[in-house]
Amino acid sequence: MTASETLEVLLGDGTWFPVCGVSTLTPGRGVAALLPDGRQVALFLDRSGAPYAVSNRDPFSGAYVLSRGLTGTHEGRFFVASPLLKQRFELATGRCLDDEEVAVQAYEVRVRAVAGVRDEELVPATT
Repeated sequence: MTASETLEVLLGDGTWFPVCGVSTLTPGRGVAALLPDGRQVALFLDRSGAPYAVSNRDPFSGAYVLSRGLTGTHEGRFFVASPLLKQRFELATGRCLDDEEVAVQAYEVRVRAVAGVRDEELVPATT
């Protein structure tokens, strides 16, 4: 086994939780993952390889679908558009670009090298 890059999400208790191997993500496409408390996150990489994580729940419909949304940029901000009602959420902040009173939770993420773990051992819990 060799060193592998892992995407980790900062949890509310201050601990980092490994969610998937970075190589399992494709820039511009989302993947859903399950956190230890049962919440779902939508994970993304932008074209430069920067990682993002937001709640997977669309606050307008209540459905867990943001990981399946279309990504794009608006005024230099990377966003995901809900596949249902098309509202756009900035991935860095979770802020809705179409309704300033609505937001989804944005998570702090990091990429970390993990020795002795293969990427296929770190696949997302849900897709």
